[in-house]
Amino acid sequence: MTVSARTLTCVDTTLQDPLVGQVLDGRYRIDARVAVGGMATVYRAVDTRLDRVLALKVMHPTLAADATFVDRFIREAKSVARLAHPNVVQVFDQGTDGAYVYLAMEYVAGCTLRDVLRERGALQPRAALDILEPVLAALGAAHRAGFVHRDMKPENVLIGDDGRVKVADFGLVRAVDTVTNTTGAVLGTVSYLAPEQIEHGTADPRVDVYACGIVLYEMLTGDRPHLGDSPALVLYKHLHEDVPPPSAAVPGMAYALDELVASATARTPDVRPHDAVALLAHVRDARSGLSAAQLDAVPPQALAVDHDNAEDRTSVIPRSLSVPRPLPVNEDDGEHGDGGGGGRDRAVHHTSLLEPPPPSAPSRRRAPRRPRRGMLAIVAAVLLILGVGTGVWYINSGQFTKVPPVLTMTEANAKQRLANAGLDVKQIKREYSDTVERGTVISSDPKTGARIRDNDSVTLTISRGPETVRVPDLKGYKLSKAKERLKNEGLAAGMITKSFSEDVPRGSVISTDPGAGTDRRAGSAIALTVSRGSPVDVPDLRGDDLADARQELTDAGLKVKVATERVNSEFDAGQVAAQTPGDGRQVATGDTVTLTISKGPEMVEVPDVVGDKVDDAKRELEDAGFQVKEDRGLLGLFGDTVEGQSVDGGDTAPKGSTITIEIG
Repeated sequence: MTVSARTLTCVDTTLQDPLVGQVLDGRYRIDARVAVGGMATVYRAVDTRLDRVLALKVMHPTLAADATFVDRFIREAKSVARLAHPNVVQVFDQGTDGAYVYLAMEYVAGCTLRDVLRERGALQPRAALDILEPVLAALGAAHRAGFVHRDMKPENVLIGDDGRVKVADFGLVRAVDTVTNTTGAVLGTVSYLAPEQIEHGTADPRVDVYACGIVLYEMLTGDRPHLGDSPALVLYKHLHEDVPPPSAAVPGMAYALDELVASATARTPDVRPHDAVALLAHVRDARSGLSAAQLDAVPPQALAVDHDNAEDRTSVIPRSLSVPRPLPVNEDDGEHGDGGGGGRDRAVHHTSLLEPPPPSAPSRRRAPRRPRRGMLAIVAAVLLILGVGTGVWYINSGQFTKVPPVLTMTEANAKQRLANAGLDVKQIKREYSDTVERGTVISSDPKTGARIRDNDSVTLTISRGPETVRVPDLKGYKLSKAKERLKNEGLAAGMITKSFSEDVPRGSVISTDPGAGTDRRAGSAIALTVSRGSPVDVPDLRGDDLADARQELTDAGLKVKVATERVNSEFDAGQVAAQTPGDGRQVATGDTVTLTISKGPEMVEVPDVVGDKVDDAKRELEDAGFQVKEDRGLLGLFGDTVEGQSVDGGDTAPKGSTITIEIG
């Protein structure tokens, strides 16, 4: 499988697709469909202009009609384009063709880390660290450039057939319906969310550090640390339970790896390494202290892969990540019978690793019969103990219950679940949330799992959905003031485009996209079109004296810059030889026009061509840099010999000037 974009679901590329075989934007020939994701479809394509294979990520047309999705798509392209790092999937181009919005991306032949884990189970520590280090290098470059990935998971780690590791899907601020959707794919996504992302919707480099800690745990053990039947349960565990040490699932794993996972997945962000660069330093330090045996230890969860008999698998999983076949556990080798010593040894080994020790065999000796009166006393004592115990239990625990999990449930379902637990809803609060769907529970007070008296009350906080902000009318605002106004309104300045305007002063806002009065999610980027001022046609100043040219430009409201170096030209010394921008171009009032001044024409010696054949004479004069004019007169109509020239041979004349030859 070949993947080179965001989290994707592999599809049968033989299915009909209207884009396969088409040329998008007159440049990208689409050869095959590679995968389909929630926002886009990825194709293998050929850039016909540069003759190279690349991955074309095309947004679904239904989403392309939504300006918010298109903004997010373009933001991804711009973010990644600024990250020139060997472990980041590069974006080459972005554009539109009718209803199709696309990104042209680096084509990575290989598989995702999710494919590796699905195929291999747990990895040896050496392989896990070999994958983690380039991932952290890529994230570190992003963090130092001011970007946060926000959606790190095995699906976004690509492993090329040559063993190169690359991180995909930079720039996507947040996956659509990441928390509220209840599909299996979303369960995979919520498994990597940091507590502060879930609880407050905040994201800085430390959320990527947390996600990488979860990914490392999964590589070392073969499974995610927090599992549950619903996203709500997984989210609850992220908020209230520490990630267990990998050695709990893989006995004998090095303590340094436990420490590494614990540091990266601390529920308090301030305890984690502050970014991926810091975590990479911890990884390398931990690795340096591990022995070869510790690095190459095969976890019990590793799955054996027979590459010699599975050609289809070797095309998916690079051989560079090969995991040795684990030793068989408790497998009868055929040398001992059921009653033999080897069988007993295997049973002990099995029990010590996988099961609690078996109960000891009951004794065959019959206990002596007690007198009947003694038995009645024992029964009475037991009943007394049970009665006292029941009272103590009721005082300490019996009158209490635990708040059931209600996160992300609808208001009605949450109330019903609380009622089933014997609890009332005391109060309903409503707050905005970017991560929790409108009408569902953000939190409860007391929190899920807290001890609470029977028939007590719980306060629920229900999501209003993402906070929306109305785009203000910024026409006429200076750019700095417009940015400040957007920030104060809970929005951000996006792409800035400059355009001429007859009525809006230079440097002020002409319009916004989306327009004023449009409702947008808080934090959305608003594109601004800023005035370049009134357009001015640049006059043709070549051949003018410098003073005259300067005056004409100043009168037009333009600034003048004179190039320090003068050049030879057909114009006299001191006159304008060239200008930038050229005549006929439009510039804005206040723009600068650069003038290059002539130092006069270059003087060239004129060849003597009298007596030469006409064709030979013309060729010699033109090679010397002159224009040639023929003067045949009345007697030279049929002649073929030069009898005179306007500038005598051996004299000099301006290069490019015209020499007249008389033909007789």
